[in-house]
Amino acid sequence: MKKNTLIAILLVPLSVGHAQNISNYYSKYDLLPAPPGTFQDGIIGFANPAALGLMGAPEARFYWTTDGPKTFSFDNWALLFGGRPFGFGMQQQNHLDKRVTDYALSFGAGSDAFAVGVGYEWPSGDAEFFNRQRLLKASAILRSSRLSLGLTGFWGLQNSGQEGVAELGLRPFGPTLTLFGDALFGSGVKFGEELWSAGAACRIVPGVTLVGRYFGTQAFTVGLVLDVGHASLTAQGHYDDSRNYSHNSYMLRSGGFKDNIFQRAAKNVAYVPFELKGRVDHQKYRLFDDKTHRLYDLLRDIRAAADDPRIAIIAINQTDMQIRPEHAWEVRQELKAAQTKGKRVLAYIESAGMTGYHLASVADHVVMEPQGTLILPGLVMGRTYLKGTLDKLGIGFDEWRFFTHKTAYETFSRENLSDADREQRDAYLDAWYRMLQEDISTSRHFSDHQFDAILNENVLFNGSTALEMGLVDKLDRWSNIEDIIKDMNHERGLLKMGRPLLWDNAMLAEGWGQKPQIALVYGLGECAMESGIRARYLEQLFTNLAKDRSIKAVVFRVDSPGGSGMASDLVAEALKKCAKKKPVIISQGQVAGSGGYWISMYGDKILAGPNTITGSIGVIGGWIWDEGLSAKLGMSADHVQRGEHADAMFGVTVPLLGLSIPGRNLTDDERGKIEKWIRGHYDDFISKVAQGRDMTKEEVDKIAQGRFYAGTDGQKKGLVDEIGGLMMAIDFAREDAGIAEDDEIELREYPRSLGLLPSPVPLQMAADKLAEDPVIRYLKMIAENPYEPLPMLAPGSYPTLER
Repeated sequence: MKKNTLIAILLVPLSVGHAQNISNYYSKYDLLPAPPGTFQDGIIGFANPAALGLMGAPEARFYWTTDGPKTFSFDNWALLFGGRPFGFGMQQQNHLDKRVTDYALSFGAGSDAFAVGVGYEWPSGDAEFFNRQRLLKASAILRSSRLSLGLTGFWGLQNSGQEGVAELGLRPFGPTLTLFGDALFGSGVKFGEELWSAGAACRIVPGVTLVGRYFGTQAFTVGLVLDVGHASLTAQGHYDDSRNYSHNSYMLRSGGFKDNIFQRAAKNVAYVPFELKGRVDHQKYRLFDDKTHRLYDLLRDIRAAADDPRIAIIAINQTDMQIRPEHAWEVRQELKAAQTKGKRVLAYIESAGMTGYHLASVADHVVMEPQGTLILPGLVMGRTYLKGTLDKLGIGFDEWRFFTHKTAYETFSRENLSDADREQRDAYLDAWYRMLQEDISTSRHFSDHQFDAILNENVLFNGSTALEMGLVDKLDRWSNIEDIIKDMNHERGLLKMGRPLLWDNAMLAEGWGQKPQIALVYGLGECAMESGIRARYLEQLFTNLAKDRSIKAVVFRVDSPGGSGMASDLVAEALKKCAKKKPVIISQGQVAGSGGYWISMYGDKILAGPNTITGSIGVIGGWIWDEGLSAKLGMSADHVQRGEHADAMFGVTVPLLGLSIPGRNLTDDERGKIEKWIRGHYDDFISKVAQGRDMTKEEVDKIAQGRFYAGTDGQKKGLVDEIGGLMMAIDFAREDAGIAEDDEIELREYPRSLGLLPSPVPLQMAADKLAEDPVIRYLKMIAENPYEPLPMLAPGSYPTLER
């Protein structure tokens, strides 16, 4: 409706006006090889402002013509530059010693399917001789994959005339062939009488396009367009209404990258460096956060490098990199995939541990700083216990644990690992260790025995020892990267190419219309209503995505240890409804346990890494009370009450912390009620998992009881469908949505960033860092939900950032 209204607004005033051609459309814009809404972006909005709303990148262009068949001249020329949403252009024309220069400011906005634009044009010089005047322009372009409709209106500001140009473009076989036509109408112009054109643009090979255009006056043009990446050259021959040769026009373009056979032929001529100093994570601030590298961007760019024929070597600089083990595995998988496509991988390390070396070991060539250090002690997993601390403080704690492996509150109730917790941690470390052993041994050509000996007999390696043991291939420094690359490439140097210039990242879209869209939604942190995953936000988001017809599939990336059951269920139910409308693929990151699994269970497919922590299907609760703390602090509290249990939550409030501590433990009767509630909560949890995973409740209960699993073991238990990362999840979403592998897609992320910028105040930065500490968030979750059964994992149950 809105599109039709806008087009009607353009049409109505064009039906009346003075009978004269106010725009001089075909003579003024004779530089165009085709109607502006169908080819070459409407000379950057100069002729059709709406074209600016469809541009993929800023551009600059220079046009010029010859003066007749023999004389080469710059007397007729145009200079234009701009991009979404603004453009500026100036064009000079000469005839019989008269000269006019037209200037235009344009604005265009919209989507790939529909764009609108406005412009203002004014002349200088011999305007009256050339019948020029000040003009207002407004336009619209409507596109689908095969059809483009354009409409531009011109309003004279000096003689009040109006005109319009209607454009039509057809692509019966896609971008290889574009059929087009246009016609002028309004202000005394008889529609279809001479003032029209038609023709075609045929892409012979990528980067070479032949264009022909026939006019109602019987004049015609024939042109050739050569695209060479970020530059283009267009040459066009013009023939008059007697079909005699008249002149040539040319265009030079600088701007976005266009597909072309010339650079496709340049194979293995460059390397691309990935500088990963800082933190690899899902999100970052939009400004002043150059030390954070978004995981999706990293994975996407590695895949782009793998598909770029110009790239020979992918060079990974891991200096001061921090990354979670599962995320490192995903990066490693993309590098392995690049190797299968003929790319070589170089990894550079200064100092690294198990995770950093696991990532580096995939490389064909591992280079280490001569004075660097490798620390390879193996794996350890444990937790800190606070029972003795609470005893000394005079704080009592009662663990409400009714399921064998739900050990989150052992932090407060024990002084060492329980048998159940030791069992699940041993199993997880076994799976993780096997993965490291297999991956590193395969890449570095070690036997399992050699791998075990490296960890058990050496642990610490300097550069020379690492080289001797075969852990690295060369000792050198990143500052010598050009020589290192040359050494890898048989003494032939390679060009350095930045990540933004990679083929898939830089190439302008060729297709028309709205590209199929896939939503990538992040569920990160504890399951809470307003913090962490932000359950209320996600509920509304999934509701909107279910209704949005432009979104063809959803990928939900979960990296959460759980938390509030209410928050978890709110998200899960919204996701369930969304999955009834379109494919929903779950990608589990480092941890998706307890509430993190709850929000995963209704996906059409669940993917996890081999060392993802998944499962932990269960709930737990606990009770903290004042068992001498107030007496030690010289504090007391008193109260009146109505209701037998009203005093259960009452106690002293600790100054500064603002934390209230109940003054007593629960009675047996109260605890019995809590147990019934927790067991009911658990029964609801496993019933929902059974529904989501197509299992019986008894089958779920057998593998649940709060036990967490490595991703590989979770797959064996039926909790995970595939071992894979975020990029595989996106591939599955594309496939399940019926989007062809070669079709371009648009990925929309929610939310894409952490916000505008990090806090610039040192004390606030320290406070923010403390607030993000997993232990602090864990304690806060418990304190804010004293009665609520919590489906969550304790800190120490999952790996965090490592080198």
